[in-house]
Amino acid sequence: MNSVLSFIIVLGVLIFVHELGHFLLAKAFGVRVLKFSLGFGAKLVSRQWGETEYLISAFPLGGYVKMYGEHQGDEEVRMEERHRSFSHKAVWQRFGIVFGGPLFNLLFAVVLFFSMFLFAGIPEPVDSTRIGEVTVGSAADQAGLKAGDLIRAINASPTTSWLHVSKQIKDSGGNEVTLVVDRQGKELTFVAKPILQKEKNLFGEEVGERYMLGIVRSDEIRYQASSIGESFEAALQQTWNLGYLTVMGIVKMIQRVIPASELGGPIRIAELAGQQMEAGWMNLLYFMGLLSVNLGILNLLPVPVLDGGHLVFLSLEAVRRKPLNDRVMAISQQVGIAILGTLMVFVFYNDILRLVKRWLMS
Repeated sequence: MNSVLSFIIVLGVLIFVHELGHFLLAKAFGVRVLKFSLGFGAKLVSRQWGETEYLISAFPLGGYVKMYGEHQGDEEVRMEERHRSFSHKAVWQRFGIVFGGPLFNLLFAVVLFFSMFLFAGIPEPVDSTRIGEVTVGSAADQAGLKAGDLIRAINASPTTSWLHVSKQIKDSGGNEVTLVVDRQGKELTFVAKPILQKEKNLFGEEVGERYMLGIVRSDEIRYQASSIGESFEAALQQTWNLGYLTVMGIVKMIQRVIPASELGGPIRIAELAGQQMEAGWMNLLYFMGLLSVNLGILNLLPVPVLDGGHLVFLSLEAVRRKPLNDRVMAISQQVGIAILGTLMVFVFYNDILRLVKRWLMS
């Protein structure tokens, strides 16, 4: 139930923010907005306010803003109403309207992180020598070390930071190391032999090798009170970092560094949203900010049907000083729909396969 509720909250908010970007930019440039819909397909609820019909539609994975004269040839635009037609606006104005969706997702992430940092403080990792995780079957696991153990010393040398722990193990040369740990107030001694292993970066790429025990530091954090300026700067930095990781993740997937099986769809998002809600509202808000950045970046990909594809068409129109051929546009849209449809089937397959594997292992 938590997964469904959190999924509705997160996805509903992000879709609303995205479509609001298109809507407000269209209004700013004097375009008549005919429909503002959360979801696609059959109409569930609708209300007419002014010249716009606001809807909630049956299929929740998206939304749309329908504008007057959106596509040339779709409807006859009277001469006296051309100033309200999307297709009759200048290229830069149409570019701004299309770009408004992804832009609002990125700005929403900044606002979300700013609010979190201002009221809860900026999260900072606590540099301790506490073990957060022990890899099953590793040297540390075989020696008897457990998650939660606080490493006091290695080879009689007191440890003051995780960097010190890492360096002591790295420089061991594969020789046995003696660790003194604090386990729930009791001082225990363990002997373990580090193993030379491949060192990998965040994307799973091998960047070298070093001696390891198979331990990961605890992910304890503390919240540092911050001013408005510090919170805003941290929010910009956080959004930039997540955007960079999103772009690099796409690049690494194209390079096949990250396997396509890692892609997740709506079911996976619902699972993660439920887990974050159980962990607390701060975790759920952070997850929402992360997804908002992802949504903003992914919508800028140059794929027909996505905002990024429309931006490419508008850029070409600006260079050529005339719109692309209707046939080219139609074929491009069909290709875009096919790509997105295939991707949707694939991520649903990944989600279902993940659930089946979990069920078989339980």
